[in-house]
Amino acid sequence: MTISTPQPIRVMLVDDHAMVRRGLATMLKVFDGLQLAGEADSGAAAIQLCAEVLPDVVLMDMVMPGMDGAAATRAIRQQFPQVQVIALTSFKEGELIKKALEAGAIAYLLKDVSADDLVRAIRAAYAGRTTLSPEAAQALVETTNQPPAPGLDLTEREREVLTLMIEGLNNTQIAGRLTVSPSTIKSHVSNILSKLGVASRTEAVTLALRNRIVP
Repeated sequence: MTISTPQPIRVMLVDDHAMVRRGLATMLKVFDGLQLAGEADSGAAAIQLCAEVLPDVVLMDMVMPGMDGAAATRAIRQQFPQVQVIALTSFKEGELIKKALEAGAIAYLLKDVSADDLVRAIRAAYAGRTTLSPEAAQALVETTNQPPAPGLDLTEREREVLTLMIEGLNNTQIAGRLTVSPSTIKSHVSNILSKLGVASRTEAVTLALRNRIVP
């Protein structure tokens, strides 16, 4: 009676640095149950190669010229939902982590991760389990806890009024420019001050310029 051995987990490497890919490829050979399925040096090449080799897990760099890792991850997950993607990068900014996870990455690790931890993450991804490096988890928490940027709840008309306030126009001048009554503009200005949490037009203009609320 022959005993069947489990199939190795086929891993595809995506990184624009050949030295990084070489190091990862060498690591895969050291551990049992892992197999190099292929290498790509860009996001676009990764999508094409994925169609050819159909790996189980992709180790995806996030910051690459042309198509970035998040865009490539989204495309791979849409076209090949059975393929799991691990973001493997040098960057731990919260927004980048959110972008990767929203694109469909199952894990986010930094490139200084130990070989043992990386292999554990590959096996976890293959089993459908998420892994976040401690630094990534911390950055994600900090990003989530940040207050929303001011001005997100302004209406399109309020943004137009705010733009004209920045130009230095008063209510009557703004009313003439937008062909509405001064009382309507007064109401818009009141709403703008309230939504921005400021007490005066000057404060509203200063806040708008500092946070680039309007183009």
